[in-house]
Amino acid sequence: MVMRNLLIKMYLCFFKIFYYIFYLLPIRKKVTFITTFGDNCVALFEEMKKQNFTYQTVFLYKKSCEKQLENIKGTKKIRFESVNLINEIRSIFHIATSRYIIIDNYFGFLSTIHFKKNVECIQLWHAVGAFKKFGLKDHTFEDRPISDKKRILKVYKQFHKIVVGSDKMAAIFMAAFNVDRKNILPTGIPRTDLFFDDMKKRTIAFDWLKDYPTLENKKIIMYAPTFRDNELKNFKLHLDLFLLQKKLGEEYAIILKLHPAISNEKNYVEKYPGFVYDFSSYKDVNKLLIITDILITDYSSIPFEYALLNRPIIFFTYDLAKYRNDRGLWEGFEQTIPGPNVSSTSEIISIIKEQDYDFQQISEFALEWNKYSQGNSSEKLVEYLLDNDGIGNKKNSNIYDET
Repeated sequence: MVMRNLLIKMYLCFFKIFYYIFYLLPIRKKVTFITTFGDNCVALFEEMKKQNFTYQTVFLYKKSCEKQLENIKGTKKIRFESVNLINEIRSIFHIATSRYIIIDNYFGFLSTIHFKKNVECIQLWHAVGAFKKFGLKDHTFEDRPISDKKRILKVYKQFHKIVVGSDKMAAIFMAAFNVDRKNILPTGIPRTDLFFDDMKKRTIAFDWLKDYPTLENKKIIMYAPTFRDNELKNFKLHLDLFLLQKKLGEEYAIILKLHPAISNEKNYVEKYPGFVYDFSSYKDVNKLLIITDILITDYSSIPFEYALLNRPIIFFTYDLAKYRNDRGLWEGFEQTIPGPNVSSTSEIISIIKEQDYDFQQISEFALEWNKYSQGNSSEKLVEYLLDNDGIGNKKNSNIYDET
């Protein structure tokens, strides 16, 4: 831990030095995406191209979303926060000279810098909604050293705007990041646009079944549990796959979406051929949701998007009391979730067989948490960027500038 903290301090010092060198340069008509997850930033970038947005764009990406950016053309892409010093210096240059900085996660470097007056940092958070506490409301925050707390608060103060899809998520961000209502940008979440595009959904389902023909005519159940602390070494799959296969039969198939680092602890696919499929390393979760008939999850943020499809969701919360105590949940979890709350595989099987689902509840949940996400979120966010910028111009400039 001591060595890790030392390395963090060294990196932040390195970042700060080069940032303030490039700070002397003028701001350019440029949008720099800094992304860990990819999907929101990619959706926004595609809309920029569609609207002939006039700025140069740059993607500074973490390894976790590398595959999602493979087919993205017309923008500069640089691996960020790696051991490649040249790439780091190039990244810092783009951050220091961009009009807009769009991020989708917590980035510690923000604690070491100040943006120029006409620069805007927009937090395009990776989750549509939240059951788990995070930010200042995370249980671990109070136990952190004072220096860590100060650094975290400095990061949150850099968020000029935070994009939200609902008033409920706005309230959560205000508490988690200690920001005001003026920091909230209710344009909706770009990646949810897909769930309103019937043609795209049909195309995804068709192409997906071409790649995985053995799943055709199957009812697909996806199990996507939240990653829990210490699971890398002590992971246990609490879902009883043997019982599910025995009771549900060949009509169904199970897709596992576990944390990639723990997905190979046991080879479930070999043990249950034709019934279990492991997609833990599959990056595009939205595509998996499109082909999923029933979602089983727990405290994950996935239901907030999946509910837009108005399909069944089962909450398998076998460790609810412990998780609430150790990790923390926002108030009213049991009253908020749009589906049965169960603690055993047998209960799951009964619900599936009896089709005990409340679709009205799912629909109301989807509307409440996606109030501003109604199929045109990317368009509204691009319009905000244009309307908010006195030098914005939709025509006669080149988004593909590779300077």
